Amino acid sequence: MSAHYSRRNLFHMAGLAASAALSARVGAAVQQQPAPGAPKPGAAKRPQGGTGAHPDPFPGLATRSTVSLIQGEDRRKNAYEALLAIDEQIRPKLRQKKYVIIKPNNVTTTNQLGATHADAMRGILDYLAPRFKGPIIIAESSAGDTMTGFENFKYPALVSEFKKQKVSLLDFNAEEKYVLQPLIDYNIHVVPVRLAARLLDPEAFVMGSAILKTHNVAVVTLAVKNMVVGAPLHQPPKATTRWNDKRRYHAGIRQSNYNFFLTAQKLSANWGATIIDGYEGMEGNGPSSGTPVPHRICIASTDYIAADRVGAEVMGVDANWLGWMKFSGEVGIGQWDLSKIDLRGNAQIAAVTRKYRMHADVERELQWMGPMQELPPNLGWTRPLCDSPEYA
Repeated sequence: MSAHYSRRNLFHMAGLAASAALSARVGAAVQQQPAPGAPKPGAAKRPQGGTGAHPDPFPGLATRSTVSLIQGEDRRKNAYEALLAIDEQIRPKLRQKKYVIIKPNNVTTTNQLGATHADAMRGILDYLAPRFKGPIIIAESSAGDTMTGFENFKYPALVSEFKKQKVSLLDFNAEEKYVLQPLIDYNIHVVPVRLAARLLDPEAFVMGSAILKTHNVAVVTLAVKNMVVGAPLHQPPKATTRWNDKRRYHAGIRQSNYNFFLTAQKLSANWGATIIDGYEGMEGNGPSSGTPVPHRICIASTDYIAADRVGAEVMGVDANWLGWMKFSGEVGIGQWDLSKIDLRGNAQIAAVTRKYRMHADVERELQWMGPMQELPPNLGWTRPLCDSPEYA
């Protein structure tokens, strides 16, 4: 059954979520306050990507994360071995769930280079076979017709090959079950977006099957972006009225980065594990019209932010460019400090790094990093809080 909310309930929901998140982080900050005269937390070693003269607004995430990095000439084997390398981290979460959702990246329904390959899915299913006996759903909300994409990329063959694992295919749009999430539009007004309810089901172990790709808004699209913009729905098949909530993420460079972050914050509590298939990456005008990079790697982690941090590194991309990653890392959704990520697998980052050619619009994509020029002057305080002497 679809979830519906009044405008008043939507604002109330947004307020409660923001208050809870802020209270949790402020509580952590209070506990970590140094003695008088001692250096502030993070002063000696700021998380990578920190910018500006003011101190970091949140305490750095102390916990370490693990990411596997595999290089090889077999896409299916790479995916399997990447997951196997972090097996002991996956199993405890997996055994608590009733079913698995594998979310591919099928932003396109016609260009295989821009979509999750069936062999990457086979690698995931190979890993799950001896470890999980419940049903497995391959589910997506493609920008086009989801089931057409499944057919074009030969996903129905997976249902037949892995019959014992009860594999099925699902179009989130056809299911029409959603949870509302507040975003901001171009004018910084609150607007709702419908997210696939399955991705927030506490009984589901949610796995991502992403790709190393450049992007026309987010700079790169990896594990987090796959989940974030794969979650919003559009009109179900055969609907007479056309609508598409994915468009609400294309609301301006700053707004888009913030909306990616907001949605990651919402979805992350239910993330199980992810792979990022880089057997053949995409550079240039991604996420659907770029050109191939024969990279021959695969990344896996139970921490999607950490997986993306390594993904950006092997693509030769400065993590400071990725607003959605910076925001997510700073509030502790995952670990984005490379020095706090433990690497496993048969490859080292430096040995497999390739400098991907960015999207033609990358200079405009990076404008979120600069000062705001489009707003009227501040009222009340005449200068930003971070410029005040007590915050120096």
